[in-house]
Parts: sequence; C-alpha cells; structure tokens
Amino acid sequence: MDFLHNSLQLIEQYMLVYGYWAVLFGVMLENAGVPIPGETILLIAGYFAASRPDQFNIFRVMLTAATGAVIGDNIGFAIGHHYGRGFLLRVGRFFFLTPKRLEHMEHYFESHGNKTILVARFITGLRVFAALLAGASKMPWRVFVVYNVAGAVLWSVVITTLGYLFGHSLPLLVKWVGRSGTILLIAAIVIGVIVWRVRRHQKNK
Repeated sequence: MDFLHNSLQLIEQYMLVYGYWAVLFGVMLENAGVPIPGETILLIAGYFAASRPDQFNIFRVMLTAATGAVIGDNIGFAIGHHYGRGFLLRVGRFFFLTPKRLEHMEHYFESHGNKTILVARFITGLRVFAALLAGASKMPWRVFVVYNVAGAVLWSVVITTLGYLFGHSLPLLVKWVGRSGTILLIAAIVIGVIVWRVRRHQKNK
C-alpha cells in the first residue's frame, strides 16, 4: 500500500508540473504499447478536475485523454502492421506474454477484433497490446479507427468521471479499477479459449 501511495504522489507531482501534457503523453504511450500507468494518470486528472478546477477542466481532460489514446493506438497499430507477431513476442516476454498465450489472444482477436478494440481499454494488459494485435492480424485500418475512436471516447469519459467523483479515495479507486480490469482480462481469455476449442472440435468432426 505504501508503494502505491508513493507512486500516486509521484504521478501527482508530475501532473501538477506538466498538466495536460502529462495526460496526453501518459495515455498515448500506454496505448502505443509502453507499460506506463495511463489509466492511473487519467484517474488522477479526473480527481484534479474536481479538486483543482482552476488547473484542470474535466472536459479538457476527457478530450486530451481521448486524443492521446487515439494517437497511441494508431502508433501501436502501425508497429503491429509492419513488424507483426515477432515484435509482440519480443516485447511481450517481459510481461509474461508467451507464444501460447499470444496464440489464444490471436484466435480471440480474429473472431472478435472490432468489439475487442472497443472494450480493450478497460481490460488490464489488453489495453497495451490491443492495437499491436490489430495491426499484426491485418485488420483493415478503416475498421480499426472507427472502433478505436469510439472506445477512446468511452474510456476517457468513464475513467475521468470515476476520478472526478471518487478521487478523494484515490488509492482505493486505483486498486479497484485495476482489479476490475484484471477480472475482465481473465474473462476474455477464458471466453476466447472456450470459443477456440469449440470451433476446433467442430472442424475435427
């Protein structure tokens, strides 16, 4: 808990110094595939919009976060498109992304790619790799960008609002939002594995 508290204090200091730029680049880099706590940064920005309205405006925070998310995801998509699966495995091994786990994610992504892009931001881990997977799986960019923008706006509004309303209990909020994302990740993997096994079984009949 002390580590979380100290980390939040450090992020808050950066936020107060760099303002909206911290929101833009924090969210953008996370969505591009860099393991930066973009979601936590956005929760803090939402809290600051409530507690420091002279420095942070809630609607500007939402717009900045959505912009950063869209830019970051398009960078991730381009990397995945040009460098593909090999890049994902090289980077993913630092985050326990094994070839088998990547294969499960790919099968799930092939069947539910557009919906995944829409909700991936709310899922721990997948938020970092979703755009890379979309590019690597050769999803048409026009399809990607529509769901990407819709997901970015939805995520920015929800996370900023959570920070705005419940930021007075910030460590607890960060903890529970993170747990919710982990639960969604586990559910997505389980569903993906079940669907993949059912389809493989049907093909073998």
